[in-house]
Amino acid sequence: MQVQGINEEIKGILFDMDGLLVNSEDLYWQANIQASKEAHLGTPDDTYLKLVGSTTKEMRSFYERYFKTEEERVRFIERTNELVEQWIAAGKLELRPGVQQALDKFYNLDLPLAIVSSNYEKGIEQEMWATGIRNYFQFHLNYDDVKEHHLKAKPAPDIYLWAAQKINIPKQNLLVFEDSSTGVAAAANAGLKCVMIPDLLPPTDQDQENATLICRDFNEFLKRIK
Repeated sequence: MQVQGINEEIKGILFDMDGLLVNSEDLYWQANIQASKEAHLGTPDDTYLKLVGSTTKEMRSFYERYFKTEEERVRFIERTNELVEQWIAAGKLELRPGVQQALDKFYNLDLPLAIVSSNYEKGIEQEMWATGIRNYFQFHLNYDDVKEHHLKAKPAPDIYLWAAQKINIPKQNLLVFEDSSTGVAAAANAGLKCVMIPDLLPPTDQDQENATLICRDFNEFLKRIK
């Protein structure tokens, strides 16, 4: 696949999941807001945007800052997850704009596809089956794999380096899609080309440096295919 703005031929694609392929980041944000109000925490709604694409260290620091006790933190997380589960069961989990068209295009071009996510195995499987995209991907790596194999999580390059080896395509011919600064940094640190499609947060100056391309959505990217 030849893409305007990229010199090398693209022979395989690696995708993040949450906030990129599906609208789960928005669901989690809304669930954070509702859980906060139910617990009368009094934090502004945009406070929880700090959790979008955050590293494990950043997430831990966030909880330590905004929750007085471990019990409060656990209750908040459990309520958030409960709400998201309910909304997914109600059909509120959706593919982001252009995703279905892009997956069909890549599949028809016979490009190997894989997911490289910071979510857990259970969450990835649930989201893929709920949106009907499971069979597009040759494999998926997630946070359970990171822990099991003692890797460093994004923004470290570890999981992308492993994915590149597993998909067995030269790094210069791979393309990564990410929505968050953490993910874009992970791809850049692995020496991979990355298209950023932002979700809840706009791209930063650092994203402008790290990303090969920044597109509004997958529909915009599809227009770049030659």
